[in-house]
Amino acid sequence: MSQHFDVLGPNAANYVALTPLSFMARAAQTFGPAEATVYGTHRRTWAEVAARCGAFASRLVAHGIVPGDTVSVLAPNIPQMFELHHSVPMAGAVLNAINTRLEPETVAYILDHSGAKLLIADTAYADLVQAAFALMGRSLPVIDICDDQAGGAAGFGQADYEAEIIAGAPDFRPIWPADEWAPLALNYTSGTSGRPKGVVYHHRGAYLMSMGTLVSWNVPVGATYLSVVPMFHCNGWNHPWAMALIGARLVFTRDPAPARILKAIADEGVEYFGGAPVILAMLADSPDAPAQPFSPMVNVFTAGAPPPPAVLEKSKKLGFKITQVYGLTETYGHISECIWRDEWQDLTPAEQAEMQAMQGVAMPMVEAVQVFDRETGREVPHDGVTQGEIAVRGNTVMSGYFKDPKATQDAFAGGWFWSGDAAVVHENGYIQIRDRLKDVIISGGENISSVEIEAVLHRHPAVQAAAVVARPDPRWGEVPCAFVELRMGHSPSPDEIMVFCRGQLAGFKSPKLVVFCELPKTSTGKIQKFVLREQARQL
Repeated sequence: MSQHFDVLGPNAANYVALTPLSFMARAAQTFGPAEATVYGTHRRTWAEVAARCGAFASRLVAHGIVPGDTVSVLAPNIPQMFELHHSVPMAGAVLNAINTRLEPETVAYILDHSGAKLLIADTAYADLVQAAFALMGRSLPVIDICDDQAGGAAGFGQADYEAEIIAGAPDFRPIWPADEWAPLALNYTSGTSGRPKGVVYHHRGAYLMSMGTLVSWNVPVGATYLSVVPMFHCNGWNHPWAMALIGARLVFTRDPAPARILKAIADEGVEYFGGAPVILAMLADSPDAPAQPFSPMVNVFTAGAPPPPAVLEKSKKLGFKITQVYGLTETYGHISECIWRDEWQDLTPAEQAEMQAMQGVAMPMVEAVQVFDRETGREVPHDGVTQGEIAVRGNTVMSGYFKDPKATQDAFAGGWFWSGDAAVVHENGYIQIRDRLKDVIISGGENISSVEIEAVLHRHPAVQAAAVVARPDPRWGEVPCAFVELRMGHSPSPDEIMVFCRGQLAGFKSPKLVVFCELPKTSTGKIQKFVLREQARQL
């Protein structure tokens, strides 16, 4: 390289660490008078929200929080949770948003494993917090969030969130990370097979994730966004940071009840939201669903599980423009998207839904999403048949697993992050998940995709939701077992469901047993197949 290039290094004028901390400062300066958060009777501007974030950050510092400390939060999707996504990093701390639907034992594990120095909790979870502390054998300092829009239950903390803001300094100068690789957030996986793992996000990844999301989703300045994706799940797919960047108007409902979501869309003119397929199914089947589709259409990102085409077709009738995206906690959320293709325009609605159920291609902030044969190390052919494992490379891949170097090393083998998802690649380059590798059913030497069977089950008019797992079989090794949640007012027999499946699937793929039940789900809408696998073994 020429010496003339060598002397042109980074300096304070041309290099600044990438961090979403810059988004709130820009929002206050650029969109100050515009409405930022909408929640019941509370409506605040960007100038007000930025001042609140600064004030609370100053109080965290006053409480002894220093850069690199972990601050845990237990709260639903309310404005305070959104503010904490900005104020905690402003204090130089690492945000640990905890799933509010976990049992006390797991909450205690996360608080202990994360090394949390402080807990900020909505008072509705006071019993959960106290039970977790009892299991830990110690307590942490607690700041209560008393949500007056939800009854304002009393807490037991040593301080109150709103009082802390009043006492804080609204002009607090954020503690900027010296290195964009510095930890920003610590998120824990669902823990479906043992203890949950702590996934570390860095400032650079969140910054680029936010940028890429806005580009892919075509979100304009000032758009109205409904907060549905739980902010304890991949930090709401990083949307709390992305929406600040474009001065969006954020609407909150506290919980994702269909009636609340549909009312918010109608009353507030919601233009964008994200949600799991189970949320879409609930909205489509809700008695509160509008008779006419929303107009203009509402832009929706859906992820968390491969969406059944039948659910996508129903969602379109509501006036939802659905984009299927794919990702994991370890990738900050979505890293691939099913971009609409012009050649799908002439397909039937059902065929279009089939196409939109694919996981698609890499989003702009990701370097590569590919499907490899792990045994050969080669990319699978683009034939829509040959299965491999999805691997990801790019700046929106986690730093690693907290306090778990072995798991980190395994996840990054060969210079890729290995997802554990089995997929094929179609001729057009679009990826489509066939299953989690651990969920593939091997029956008589044949690999059976549970996702394929579930898609068929969802076509039956009586099926609200379905999950298929392997059941041990003395002859075939494993056979498909279907767990089905029925729609209200429907009462088919198991045989009717099995006959329906045999009419659309090869015999060896059809369920050999159908069980009607309420499906166990996580708070993000994912069906807990590990629970169903255990039940299937007992049948």
